[in-house]
Amino acid sequence: MTGILSRRWRAFLGHPGAVLGLVMLACLLTAGALGTTLAPHDPTESYAAHRLSPPTGDFPCGTDSLGRDVLSRVIAGARVSLLIALSAVGMAALVGIPLGGIAGYAGGRLDTLFMRLMDMLLAMPSIVLALTIAAALGRGLQNVIVAVALTEVPRFARQMRASVLELKEREFVVASRALGAGFFSVLFLRILPNAAAPLIVIATLGLGGAVLEAAGLGFLGLGAEPGTPEWGTMLADERNYLRTYPWTALYPGLAIAATVLAFNLLGDGIREALDPRLRA
Repeated sequence: MTGILSRRWRAFLGHPGAVLGLVMLACLLTAGALGTTLAPHDPTESYAAHRLSPPTGDFPCGTDSLGRDVLSRVIAGARVSLLIALSAVGMAALVGIPLGGIAGYAGGRLDTLFMRLMDMLLAMPSIVLALTIAAALGRGLQNVIVAVALTEVPRFARQMRASVLELKEREFVVASRALGAGFFSVLFLRILPNAAAPLIVIATLGLGGAVLEAAGLGFLGLGAEPGTPEWGTMLADERNYLRTYPWTALYPGLAIAATVLAFNLLGDGIREALDPRLRA
């Protein structure tokens, strides 16, 4: 077991993109954890005398249309965006993995019912589905998390079901059933650990998509409450100044792009480390 983990770790570190993604993600997590401690100014304070100021020594990324420091708001926005992404993907995994596992292991009508429900969710583009749910629930951070989570549930459910269908007739599963292991014991203690690798990859790649969807909802006015330093909301507030004062929207946009890129690079590295065919 130790040798397998060592080989996978070396494969991960041998992927330049994965290492770059890990470093970028570490910086983002640091910014999200420390937040206002790293910010040079209060992200909600308005400096009227420096409204729409270009980047200077006091304001390295300039100020926005209300005189707030753009750099401070981008740093504070990392916490909000990462909170949405981690919470949404975690919630989606907690719902989708049991649904997919039960559907694949039980089979029959229950499988058909669960999978047709997942097909209904997959039939709509994820951003459209998130927009519909957020519009129904209303504006707010918790509602954004729920909206983004529901768009990610089908991916976990589908992958878990596929893994269960592949593994449930393996010898170790048949032996567990023969020894008297119950339905949920076999599913979650025998099958789930062996199905974890693709689920981890889906979760990592899903985090980037969740950041993008959350930013999209914020841009459309269905994100966090007004005044909250959230990257999508910052883009929406400053979109009219993009031609004349580009720094007001440039840095939030770069933060979104860098976060999505970091998660995608990390996901690619994890996928290569866990899949021996890709390593070959």
